[in-house]
Amino acid sequence: MIDLKALRADPEKVRASQRARGADVDVVDALLQADARRRSTLTRFEELRAEQKQASRSVGAADPAERPAVLARAKELAAQVRAAEVEADAAAAEVDALLQQVPNVVLDGVPAGGEEDYAVLKHVGTPRDFAAEGLAPLDHLDLGEGLRAIDTKRGTKVAGARFYFLTGIGARLELALLTAALDQALATGFTPMVTPTLVTPQTMAGTGFLGAHTDEVYHLATDDLYLTGTSEVALAGYHADEILDLDGGPLRYAGWSTCYRREAGSYGKDTRGIIRVHQFNKVEMFSYVPAEQAEEEHARLLAWEEEMLAKVELPYRVIDTAAGDLGTSAARKFDCEAWLPSQSRYLELTSTSNCTTFQARRLGIRERAADGQTRPVATLNGTLATTRWLVAILENHQLPGGAVRVPAGLRPYLGGLEVIEPA
Repeated sequence: MIDLKALRADPEKVRASQRARGADVDVVDALLQADARRRSTLTRFEELRAEQKQASRSVGAADPAERPAVLARAKELAAQVRAAEVEADAAAAEVDALLQQVPNVVLDGVPAGGEEDYAVLKHVGTPRDFAAEGLAPLDHLDLGEGLRAIDTKRGTKVAGARFYFLTGIGARLELALLTAALDQALATGFTPMVTPTLVTPQTMAGTGFLGAHTDEVYHLATDDLYLTGTSEVALAGYHADEILDLDGGPLRYAGWSTCYRREAGSYGKDTRGIIRVHQFNKVEMFSYVPAEQAEEEHARLLAWEEEMLAKVELPYRVIDTAAGDLGTSAARKFDCEAWLPSQSRYLELTSTSNCTTFQARRLGIRERAADGQTRPVATLNGTLATTRWLVAILENHQLPGGAVRVPAGLRPYLGGLEVIEPA
C-alpha cells in the first residue's frame, strides 16, 4: 500500500500518478478525508479513554455524598469511550478499504498512458534477414512439432485449450534453459528456492494480485487458496511480518516454480502454440533492499536479465512500461522483448518491477534503521527465464529443413548438442 505520510505531505504526486495510470483521481481526496476522520476519531477516543480512567480512579476517593455522581459520570464516559472506539474502528476500516484501491505511486520518468504507450530504451542485436537467406521462417509450433518437442493437440485433449506437453528435446531444452538461469542466479548471489504454488488470500492480496486482477488468478474455493502466476508471490510472503537485517546487503532469492494464469480477457490473442498459456515454468529473481537502494537494484535486475538473454543469443529491445500497464504493485517496470521472426514483432520475455515499499507495507516486512526504528523495505522482482523463451529460441535459431541451432550458452546443459534435427 502507499505511504499515508507521503500522501499527506504531497497529495498532488499521488494524483499525478493516478492520472498517468488512467486511474481514479477522486480516490486520493476520498482517502485524505477518510484519513483525517480516522485521526480525529482516534484522538477523541484516546482523550475520552484518558478521562474515563481518571474518573474511575476518582470514584474510590470521592466523598460518600459525591460518589453516586462520580460513578455515574464514570459510567457515562465508559459508554462514550465504547461509542468512540466503534467510530474510530469504522474510520480505520474505511481508510484500509480506500488504501486497497490506490496502486503504487509511479516513479518520475515513467511514461504516462496504457499498454501501447511504452518508451523504447534500446535495441540489442539485429534480427536475422530471413529473406536474404532465402528462408521462409517457420513459427515455433511448426518447428516444435517437427522436432517432436511440443504437443498442443494432446495438451488440449488432456487439460483443455492453452495447455500443452513439452516432449523429448522440448522438455530437455526447457530444463536446460531454467538450469542455466538458476546457475546464473547462484553466481550472482541469489539463494535458490523451490516455492509453493498455492498461497493464502492474505499473501496473494499482499503482493497486489487481487482486486483489479482477481479474474486473472485461479482460486480453489474449497480450500480458499490461490494458484500463483509467479513465484514472486510466495517469495514476497516468505518474510511477511518480519524485521529483516539488510546490513550485509540485499536479500536475493531465485524462485523456480510452475506458474498458473487464467489469461482472462486474452481470448483470441496468441492462441497458437505456447506463447500465452495457462501453465508454464519460470525462474524468478526477487530482492529485498533498503528503500533508497531500490532503483539501483532495479538496474541490476535488468542487467542480469540481459545477461541471460545474451546466453541464448536473441535480438531484443528494452522498454520502459507505461504507467497504465504497470499493474497494482509496480512503480516502474522494464520489459525485455525478443524479436519473433514468424510474426515480425517483439514478444515480451522478461519483466522486472520495482515495487518500492508497496508490497512490504501490505505484508508487514520491515528493516531496523540506524536510529533503531523500523521501516518498510523495498521489494523488486525480475524474470530470468520462462517456458515462453522456447518460442523465441526456436524461431530465431531455426535452420533450413526445420532444424534448430542450440545457442552456445545452453549447449553444456544438453551434453554439448549443437543442432536439434527434426525427428
